[in-house]
Amino acid sequence: MATVIRLQRHGRKNYPFYKIVVADRRAPRDGRFIENIGTYNPNTNPATLDIKFDRALYWVNVGAQPSDTARSLLSREGVMLMKHLQKGVRKGALTEEQAQERFEAWKRDKNAGIEELMKKEAEAKKAEAKKALEAEKEVNKAKAEALAAKRAEEAAAQKAEEETAAEESEEATSEEAATEEA
Repeated sequence: MATVIRLQRHGRKNYPFYKIVVADRRAPRDGRFIENIGTYNPNTNPATLDIKFDRALYWVNVGAQPSDTARSLLSREGVMLMKHLQKGVRKGALTEEQAQERFEAWKRDKNAGIEELMKKEAEAKKAEAKKALEAEKEVNKAKAEALAAKRAEEAAAQKAEEETAAEESEEATSEEAATEEA
């Protein structure tokens, strides 16, 4: 029986979620499978990949052929590298300890790269938030200046109105005084 490692689609429309399964080559994409060896969620940043490493390595070693996408996901987790290293051990080019050491070094480098990438993204997000805050402060400052100018105009208009009212009342009182004298 020819076995393949492939993705089985789940999730709602426009929001896919995949199971990584070992299936018979003749089975439909979302049909029967032999074993579920992991999950892949491309909707997160970075994409979430959870693989049962030992089971995936077992199936690759017994001849299951991964699809192109499954191969890239297995490579990302190091399954294909470990298969390659185990082949070197079987041929006598490496010892088991050397193979394990090389794999651990690769995993450390990979994790360091991911952490660095996440740190850069966090710094970029923080800088963007700071820039947005500065822009908002500028907008608020402009609004406050416009409000202060409007209030100053209103105060000046009210003061002018009071002065004209005071002048009119003075004129009225002076006219009343003039009419009383006459």
